[in-house]
Amino acid sequence: MDDFNDISSPQAMLATRRSGKARDMATPGPDAAQLARILTSAMRVPDHGKLAPWRFITVATAERPAFAAMLEAAYRSEHSMPASTEIDAVHQFAMQAPCLVIVVSEPVPGSNIPRWEQELSAGAVAMQLCNAAHAQGFVANWLTGWAAYSRAVEVGLGIGDGRIAGFIFIGTAARALVERPRPTFENVVRAFAPKAV
Repeated sequence: MDDFNDISSPQAMLATRRSGKARDMATPGPDAAQLARILTSAMRVPDHGKLAPWRFITVATAERPAFAAMLEAAYRSEHSMPASTEIDAVHQFAMQAPCLVIVVSEPVPGSNIPRWEQELSAGAVAMQLCNAAHAQGFVANWLTGWAAYSRAVEVGLGIGDGRIAGFIFIGTAARALVERPRPTFENVVRAFAPKAV
């Protein structure tokens, strides 16, 4: 489909969703009520055992400088003598796009639900969050990078026995979104065929 603004039906909405680059997002982002609807929709995912093994951390606009400072401190603790360009990139990451939600995979310890299934549910939450943002007329970008795998960042965010599933940036596309190559149906779909005995 060529019209990435056509979300008039559920099928069109899913068929046209795509990521927009966080660095290219402009205001407006979702207001408090819109963000609450996006997050509430994101929670409606498969969740074996009804554990809700994920959490959201929202980073308000006013807190972005403090978030950037925390990321910088974490980066410096893990990289000896970083170049100024690296520190600039850390700050740009923290400050981009009008809205930021951090999705945390937080498996429930002692549950008989396998940890992998709980982590899959966290991935589903992140994807559903992107879909919900699209349904509200925004564009989203799910990013990871070094910060998603940094223990210092996890500590800075107050994460215990969990991990960052992704940083979801949300805003308004400042430029037209360009469709990316997608796999062909034939390359990723096959029918089950029983093996001859």
